[in-house]
Amino acid sequence: MPASPASPRPNAVVAVLALAGIVVALMQTLVIPIIPELPKLLDASASDAAWAVTATLLASAVATPVVGRFGDMFGKRRMLLLSLVLLIAGSAVCALSDTLVPMVAGRALQGLSAAVIPLGISIMRDELPLERLAGATAVMSASLGVGGALGLPAAALIADKLDWHMLFWLSGALGAVSLVLVLTLVPESAVRTGGRFDLLGGIGMAAGLASLLLAISKGGDWGWTSGTVLGLFAAAVVILLVWGRWELHTPEPLVDLRTTARRQVLFTNLASIAIGFSMFAMSLVLPQLLQLPEATGYGLGRSLLTTGLVMAPSGLVMMAFAPVSAKVSGSRGPKVTLMIGALIVAAGYGLNIVLMAEVWHLVLVSCVISAGIGFAYGAMPSLIMGAVPAGETAAANSLNTLMRSLGTSVASAIAGVILAQLTIDLGGFALPSENAFKVVMAIGAGAALLAAAIASFLPRHRPAGPVAGPAPADGAATEPASVR
Repeated sequence: MPASPASPRPNAVVAVLALAGIVVALMQTLVIPIIPELPKLLDASASDAAWAVTATLLASAVATPVVGRFGDMFGKRRMLLLSLVLLIAGSAVCALSDTLVPMVAGRALQGLSAAVIPLGISIMRDELPLERLAGATAVMSASLGVGGALGLPAAALIADKLDWHMLFWLSGALGAVSLVLVLTLVPESAVRTGGRFDLLGGIGMAAGLASLLLAISKGGDWGWTSGTVLGLFAAAVVILLVWGRWELHTPEPLVDLRTTARRQVLFTNLASIAIGFSMFAMSLVLPQLLQLPEATGYGLGRSLLTTGLVMAPSGLVMMAFAPVSAKVSGSRGPKVTLMIGALIVAAGYGLNIVLMAEVWHLVLVSCVISAGIGFAYGAMPSLIMGAVPAGETAAANSLNTLMRSLGTSVASAIAGVILAQLTIDLGGFALPSENAFKVVMAIGAGAALLAAAIASFLPRHRPAGPVAGPAPADGAATEPASVR
């Protein structure tokens, strides 16, 4: 592995890591415009083509905690570079694919890069001056939403004007740029735990998460009461219970469940599930409202490209509110910031229930909800890092990212059921009814209020800086480079 820069420049480190986070989020969004066309493009059935999305979800869920742990053990920059290489490789495989199997394989490789954001946050903790940490991690955390919001119009434009393979060549090119910038400007941290990797713990977590997320993501296709789905849920419960027992008794666990059970970590992760649910509910509702025919009485009949442009400002709002989130966390504590963010999200959904008749209504709603997401996502890394040792930062942040992903997966499943059940008939086609969208919005608001209620149980203000922890394997101190 090439040597890392000796003297980190904070502005450059933050910019490069945030770019890498945006690229990963962009990768996840790029496929959305072509989802309806995938069966024809890949010569596959609709249910089989859906694996191009499911494979990314499963791969990212498994890779995020495992790569986070590897980052703590062997070097966060090293694992970040590996993640970007996997993103580039997966993008190339997809760009060269015209059939289902290589497309699914490429999307799975892309999903393995999902740990970039928690790894970036952990590198910031190790390398940035303490006074820069809260703002930088807030920006990095918000990059997930920014990449998603900005990716939709770009992907829609490319899919509309160019060959669809260009979507993946773009993803690979941006990944390559990020790789070069990380190699050039981001230092490797000396903060490591060393030790041995918990292979059985990794296998158990992978099997449990795969069973759970597969049941959630495919339940609508296979039937929620089918033997396959019920069996997957049962398997997930049994495997994760056995895995938890193993993690509590092994000397070097993949996930330190005792640390995870600390009040600050536990309630932050629970709130993250609810916030992840709320964020994804917006992504499901607003594009459909924009694209449904005007003949429904509530659809706005807009093109996919217009829909992407309407959603794009939300990403900029999220990024703009990330530093505001950091300032509030610095003065009032990240607990207050998380609660404010959740309440803003709930207000945005409440606004959406009464304002959904005009394009500007949905622009306003998406910006309000995104402002709340920016607040909430900015607070979460501070809460996590204020409660775990420096040597466990990457693993802890990766688990928090996984909790958000779990929330988005549950949102997709629940919203899918509601929109499929509450329908109207238009020209012989069943379309989601206006009430269906309002129910999903109400549930999104409820999830945000639940996140605020959970956050109220967090301890009072704690600093976002490092807490005491074991010395790293090479004997270096565990404080950030700026204060060593």
